[in-house]
Amino acid sequence: MKLAILGTRGVPPRYGGFETFAAELSRRLVKRGHRVAVYCRERDGEWDGVERIVLPAFRHKYLETVSHTFLSALDALRRGFDAVLLCNAANAFVLPLLRAARIPAAINVDGIERRRRKWNALGRAVYAAGETLAATFADRVVADAEVIATYYREVHRIEPVMIPYGAEFPDEPDSDILQKLQIEPGQFFLYVSRFEPENNPVEVVEAYEELAVGGWQLADAAANRQLPTANLPPLVMLGSAAYAHDLDAALRRRAGPRVILPGAIYGRDYRTLQRNALLYIHATEVGGTHPAMIEAMASGGCVVALDTPENREVGGDAVRYFELGPNQTLSGTLSECVAAPALREQMRAAARARAGALYSWDRVTDAYERLFFELAS
Repeated sequence: MKLAILGTRGVPPRYGGFETFAAELSRRLVKRGHRVAVYCRERDGEWDGVERIVLPAFRHKYLETVSHTFLSALDALRRGFDAVLLCNAANAFVLPLLRAARIPAAINVDGIERRRRKWNALGRAVYAAGETLAATFADRVVADAEVIATYYREVHRIEPVMIPYGAEFPDEPDSDILQKLQIEPGQFFLYVSRFEPENNPVEVVEAYEELAVGGWQLADAAANRQLPTANLPPLVMLGSAAYAHDLDAALRRRAGPRVILPGAIYGRDYRTLQRNALLYIHATEVGGTHPAMIEAMASGGCVVALDTPENREVGGDAVRYFELGPNQTLSGTLSECVAAPALREQMRAAARARAGALYSWDRVTDAYERLFFELAS
């Protein structure tokens, strides 16, 4: 089949979850004999057998994605694709165009994006309209979590296809990123996410800094003992703020000397950090299956996550959960996990097993391949 993926920044992945999704899915489909094109915003050429179609975009917080998707949809009309996969409910406005051209299209709607705090009233209205357009004009709507599928059943009266995100870690040596950041294996906390309000980067740093202010509690074989702040494992905040400049500034003002802000890191360096973290902190409050969370689980990471229905669906009993806000419990959760090595090892084994059973990229590709055959027929 000749397939296309629209609505991401493109491949190779250098931004977020949808880009990793497009990369992992497209390269596997190519290996299965399909011709796959991914619409990209920069860099020309083929990547791992995947055709990269590069088109411009209007660089603006609210217009970059939709402008690129609109041009991508127009270009797709002339290429004779057997099926198209669209990413992100905000891009659903091109579905009537694809339907008019009789190009079968599915859309992965991601989470309930209109609930993100970063959007103003106009942004929330766009996403609400996108949900309606997806439910009305897509040949199939794909949800990556049962929580999202239930929402579309109850609100839009449709039956989505539930296909989760994938996560697999290759057997590879570590990179030199730990040396570059001057941190030790198993001696740092890790947070991974774009710096946006609903991902709570400032709140995570504040909870971490409470450990430093209140004294760092660590259990040893004899008894609990209070250690100086110098023994507090550093917190690596992996991510960037593409448009939330005020939030980025607030985060840097709040961060103490043991908070490391290296920006966005990808590939082998990223996987090295995931594998070697003492604890992985997942603090997103909106979305479905969050890529970084299941990647941390697949790496054998010890994961603590914000207590939301989506995160509990992904983590199950393999993850410890915390609250943020005035009565935050993240500080206590970090202390408890660090003080219990046996608990951490139990959590690591359970997380790896759960990720392997539920979030295999090959199983995800199987499901999308079946979906594409259904659409093309």
